[in-house]
Amino acid sequence: MYNKETVIRLNTLDDVQEFVGAASKCDFDIDLKYRQILIDAKSLLGVIGIGTNNDFKVCYMGDDQAFDNVVDKFTVA
Repeated sequence: MYNKETVIRLNTLDDVQEFVGAASKCDFDIDLKYRQILIDAKSLLGVIGIGTNNDFKVCYMGDDQAFDNVVDKFTVA
């Protein structure tokens, strides 16, 4: 279903806003997985609701260089 899956960490609310802002500009679906929870990555309230300082798997099928750059910024090594 997805062609890209990466583990990221959003440590602050500013990180969440930057990530959701970049996701919102994409014309394809982007999901965040945390444990058994699946969240629409374009939903600011949804992402804030699961908190910061957690590792999330970001999953998407699309291509947007600006979004890929934001994902790379928050990728967990």
